[in-house]
Amino acid sequence: MIEFRYDTQLLIEGSKLDEDQLHDAILSKFEGDSLVLIGDAELMKVHFHTNYPWQILEYCATLGEIFDIVVEDMVRQSKGLKG
Repeated sequence: MIEFRYDTQLLIEGSKLDEDQLHDAILSKFEGDSLVLIGDAELMKVHFHTNYPWQILEYCATLGEIFDIVVEDMVRQSKGLKG
């Protein structure tokens, strides 16, 4: 069983992005797992499994410009359907 349905991925372009602060903020504010952050102070890739991807998108948009947004439904994928 998949607890967190949506694989949510995006890039944030901003200034003064802090990987450790972003990591702690996401884990404290949102339910989910498999958080991966990669980047630097100007560009950060976010990968997170959650049931509420729009919340992650809204939050990340407050930190800079978000783009290359991908939200995949892992329940559908597990059934062999397009996610």
